Amino acid sequence: MGNSEIILINISGDDQPGVTSAVAGILGKYNATILDIGQADIHHTLSLGILFKTSNSFDAANILKEVLFKCSELNLNVRFTPISIPQYNEWVNRQGSGRYIVTLLGKLITAEQLSIVTKAISEQELNIDSIKRLTGRPSLENLNDNVRSCIELSVRGDLKNKDQLSSQFMSYASELGIDISFQKDDMYRRNRRLICFDMDSTLIQTEVIDELAEKAGVGKKVRAIKEAAMRGEIDFNESFIKRVALLKGLDESVMEEIAQNLPIMDGAKRLMTILKKYGFKIAILSGGFTYFGNALKKQFDVDYVYANELEIVNGKLTGKHLGEIVDGKRKAELLRLIAQFEKIELEQVIAVGDGANDLPMLNLAGLGIAFHAKPKVKENAQQAISTIGLDGILYFLGFRDIHMNE
Repeated sequence: MGNSEIILINISGDDQPGVTSAVAGILGKYNATILDIGQADIHHTLSLGILFKTSNSFDAANILKEVLFKCSELNLNVRFTPISIPQYNEWVNRQGSGRYIVTLLGKLITAEQLSIVTKAISEQELNIDSIKRLTGRPSLENLNDNVRSCIELSVRGDLKNKDQLSSQFMSYASELGIDISFQKDDMYRRNRRLICFDMDSTLIQTEVIDELAEKAGVGKKVRAIKEAAMRGEIDFNESFIKRVALLKGLDESVMEEIAQNLPIMDGAKRLMTILKKYGFKIAILSGGFTYFGNALKKQFDVDYVYANELEIVNGKLTGKHLGEIVDGKRKAELLRLIAQFEKIELEQVIAVGDGANDLPMLNLAGLGIAFHAKPKVKENAQQAISTIGLDGILYFLGFRDIHMNE
């Protein structure tokens, strides 16, 4: 009877029922302890790995013999690798290293894209523990506008330079035409509870104030004020007050007509349905108007709406607003207040927006996502989605298509 032995079994070949059960049965027969196990099935091809420990070399020899016979019977390839105690201890000690999730999302993921991203990971001396496909299997024939591909890499190691890697990923995303998310894999990432959306150009495919201005015949003037604000000549609040003043006299019926025909952002309905199903609280924090936020609240069962209130007297806009202006700073304050009220940690909050005035809340939330945003906004946000619709957020949360279609 010799000392205990640690052995890694790798089995590959055509997938078939009962393989794992058969191998586990042999290990159980000799009271082996399973130290680690992993299995993948790619195009009906099985890859199974089991790391086990036996109490003596006699049992180990019998296990190897029986597993070899069983794999021969099932027409499977098998490889045995002895693992020394120092090797095993070194591997165990690495378990305490940082853990991260890298998500690649786009219409299609190419080998070149994967090569570039994984090279950046290896340059940081990080190891890839596992790779999962979150999207369904792509058809070669029925290609449509809704096609998307997403893979998730579980990565481990002591990260040398997080800012450098994040910057690389943001640059690669722009150059390669994909979205790359880099998140710490912790309890908060697995337990997000609140999501806060900007409204205009995020939940809806328009800027409502521009539509109101067109109806009021002041579209050109409103755009000029907005462009001046973007150049930094006036701040958001001054710009807001000037633009709203130009809407004076517009009939409330125009607002009602626009509210009933809001162009919903691609993927928004799917995203909202699934988030509600899984118990998320949903908030709209907008520099737009409550009139339209409330229309979306009814449509999507939103929990909170905070936006700007337009003053209406005798069915017409007065050109004034009521209450405090919801600007970037106020959005971040509201996000914090809602999280406190709901007893949710900031790390569990997601924020989504497209504009510079969304950056304060994007950077306050545990997961801030710049959605189809301008380059400057993307550069200053934690994560970005530019390739598909709003439901792309679900992949950043680790949802798989199979979960979304239940």
